[in-house]
Amino acid sequence: MQREFLMGNEAIGKAAVAAGVNVVAGYPGTPSTEVLETIAKENDGSIYVEWSVNEKCALEVAAGASYSGARTLVTMKQVGLNVASDPLMSLEYVGIKGGMIVLVADDPGPISSQTEQDTRTFAQYSKVPCFDPSDAKEAYEMVFEAFELSEKYNTPVFLRPTTRVCHSYQSIDVREYREYEDHRPEGFVKDSKRWVIFPKLSFANHAKIEERNAALSDEFSSAPRNVLTEGSCRKGIVSQGISYANVIDIIDEAKMEGKQIPSLLKISTPFPFPDKLASVFLREVDEVLVIEELDPYIEKQLLEVCGKYGINVRIDGKLTGDVARSGENLPDLVYQYVYDFMEWETKTHVSLETPELPVRPPVLCAGCPHRASFYAVKLAMKGRETIFAGDIGCYTLGNAMPLDMVDTCLCMGAGLGISQGVGRVKPDTKCFAFVGDSTFFASAIPGVVNAVYNQADMTLIVLDNSTTAMTGHQPHPGTGKTMMGEFTDKIDIENILRGIGVETVIRQDPFKLDEAVANVKKVADEPGVKAVIFEAPCAVLFKPETPYDVDNNKCVDCRKCIREIGCPGVIIKDGRVAIDETLCNGCGLCSQICPVDAIGKAGRE
Repeated sequence: MQREFLMGNEAIGKAAVAAGVNVVAGYPGTPSTEVLETIAKENDGSIYVEWSVNEKCALEVAAGASYSGARTLVTMKQVGLNVASDPLMSLEYVGIKGGMIVLVADDPGPISSQTEQDTRTFAQYSKVPCFDPSDAKEAYEMVFEAFELSEKYNTPVFLRPTTRVCHSYQSIDVREYREYEDHRPEGFVKDSKRWVIFPKLSFANHAKIEERNAALSDEFSSAPRNVLTEGSCRKGIVSQGISYANVIDIIDEAKMEGKQIPSLLKISTPFPFPDKLASVFLREVDEVLVIEELDPYIEKQLLEVCGKYGINVRIDGKLTGDVARSGENLPDLVYQYVYDFMEWETKTHVSLETPELPVRPPVLCAGCPHRASFYAVKLAMKGRETIFAGDIGCYTLGNAMPLDMVDTCLCMGAGLGISQGVGRVKPDTKCFAFVGDSTFFASAIPGVVNAVYNQADMTLIVLDNSTTAMTGHQPHPGTGKTMMGEFTDKIDIENILRGIGVETVIRQDPFKLDEAVANVKKVADEPGVKAVIFEAPCAVLFKPETPYDVDNNKCVDCRKCIREIGCPGVIIKDGRVAIDETLCNGCGLCSQICPVDAIGKAGRE
């Protein structure tokens, strides 16, 4: 072993490699992305790694590999589990052969997600066992345990790190590379009675699953990951994940100060819930505080245990209003929850006067092609009744002023359906749906098929910046490169659209503003389903051109360049419009907006 200082996601990836994972598939999404990227970096060529087109495809690829005896890992964020839920629900009934971990990174806050959904609740719903690490080190060790449990019971297993576990760092004793080197999948063995899901098989396996989960509840009650620590009073605290780490810090400090210490119960395997261990804990206390993220999952399980075993204990938590029902359990909040519950005298914190931080709303990068695309569509549709249905990605930031070009945003690919629905209610509305290139492949194609088949009247805008920019520039089917480093034929978006039946498809450079505006006007007025593909690489991916500057002799201080597009590279300096050359990448959009030709390339004559 050697000790390494690792981010939680790196730890999980290295553990999977050491555990002999054979196939890894996923779809990028913060806070999960670095797990797969770490495995790809550590790969000696013996592991197959792919960024799948979406989470459903990823889980199905892993299922096939697991049927063949391979150890597999699927990675996604919590909203990605919604996409993968269809095969997962059935896979739990069918079962697997090689160990399968379904890593779902939850995002309390949420910090970078649409929802705060809790995978522990989904684990109970889908009947899939769940591991819930409290720090990077525990996440590392749980990978080995999860693979072993998966193979022992022929079931996929959830590993549920949250954002603070995924992105925190810790010193970890890392096992030897490919410690399970002898793990070799035998290949697929035909057995239709096992692998083909029919009602009879589902009925029989459902009964087995319930029996297995009852046995797992007992097994988890004696698992070392679930820790019961006796206190010095009749109060108890139950916690999990990063919340438990915060509780421990507070309790350790209280011990040094000679305070009465509550009994502690750490729940690291929330499903199946360790009922027997919880009953032992509950019998030793009179009142319990539950601190958890996100749902009141443990709280409800404890109430069930009280009813099941006839234990009379007060349970405080989210359901009673003693803990916030949403958001992160930040350290200061946990401190207050514990001190209020224990009735300890709250310390007087020394208040340091610090300057108020400036407000920095998220914006599209300077030179981002999405800004030019949005602006072209905005100019083209000015004065007309229009809906702009947005999507998930960098381009969601098109909602910000002054662009104000995202009227709706629900989930990946939903803009296509929403624009069709609006058009059915009010046919005179010009309906636009925006989608990025990666999201187009992930979830937008069925929406286009639906629009063509049902003869909708809408315009699809594909924002093709040649990467999956929001999550760290991962490849996708349109980039011509796989996660294994192999070059492949690019899948052409225009060809797909024409194959579906979209007859009008225009490719357009968004930085040719006048041309872009004219083409959007033309396409929008055609009947049926039509598309404009705005093609320009992500501003982060290419070397900047000569930056632009402002000729103060020509500038009339109308500030149209600032009011119209909101580029962070166009600023006010000493009361005059200026361009920050450290941000400007020379896209030239602002120069095309200036009514007096005061903006041009720096150093021009």
